[in-house]
Amino acid sequence: MTWLHLYARFLCAATLLLIAAGGMVTSTGSGLSVPDWPNSYGYFMFSFPLSSMVGGIFYEHGHRLIASSVGVLTIGMTVWLWRVDPRRWMRRLGVAALAAVILQGLLGGITVLYFLPTAVSVSHAGLAEIFFCLTVCLALFTSSGWRRSGTTGRHTPVTLHSTDLTAMALATGLPALVFAQILVGATMRHTGAGLAIPDFPLVFGGVVPNEWTFPIAVHYTHRLGAGMTALVIFATVRQIAIHHRDRPDLLRPAGLLTVLVLVQIGLGGWTVLSGRAPVINTAHVATGALVLGTSLLLALHVNRHRFPDAHPSMAYPPPPVAIPAKRGAAV
Repeated sequence: MTWLHLYARFLCAATLLLIAAGGMVTSTGSGLSVPDWPNSYGYFMFSFPLSSMVGGIFYEHGHRLIASSVGVLTIGMTVWLWRVDPRRWMRRLGVAALAAVILQGLLGGITVLYFLPTAVSVSHAGLAEIFFCLTVCLALFTSSGWRRSGTTGRHTPVTLHSTDLTAMALATGLPALVFAQILVGATMRHTGAGLAIPDFPLVFGGVVPNEWTFPIAVHYTHRLGAGMTALVIFATVRQIAIHHRDRPDLLRPAGLLTVLVLVQIGLGGWTVLSGRAPVINTAHVATGALVLGTSLLLALHVNRHRFPDAHPSMAYPPPPVAIPAKRGAAV
């Protein structure tokens, strides 16, 4: 395990912490506890007195400190990649991560200066997930296992058989489905629709709402999306467990996905039943990010042969061609 890979994993963990900190800001209603930006009550961010970090200021200013630290770490990651990594696409990925974290900081500032507009707040939450996915990619692509599988062709690609195509299609599309579900959840959080349906697992004592408002529609859509996402995850895991038992690089994230989605559904119900308790609500947000990151890992491993550093032996094998038997030959 190289120092670069360890650094990338640390950046990934720090980004997950940042998402959790942002979740606490929203869950506690602390988004405007520090009304100016980029300063905090006129102080330079890192000179703000710790004794003043009380109440909502603790969550909002703490979020800013973690975000700034992640930004500095991302700069270091980008510079390190350009100095030591020979893969051009990998260096460009580092630049993309740096651009994403800068844009994320600007969106965070706009969110405060314009008093938490829903569109900007949801965009801020969505970009946070995209940046987390970029750090997951950086951690994976700098690992020795990823490099070894590409240079030696140790992992065979998913082939052209119908069962393999099903696994590939499900695993490849899964991150997009999870991301869409997270965006609906972010819309629900930032429009105050988290308790629009106050019971769980029923909906106002039934299955379908007996009245419709925008908050109820958003909340109900999030619940339907959760069920659909869970079904797709279970179908993906089933395909991999049946047809790719010899692929630990697929089985590990598939198994983790199964656990995470069950925990996520439980946290979602607990969030409602607890009246959106901040810690439970934030755990739901952080676990959602883990579901997204794990589904991305699975999709990347399934498509390992498509990357520029993949060994030629990992290319798709040609479909079998039937050779007609010679006339008069014994059958």
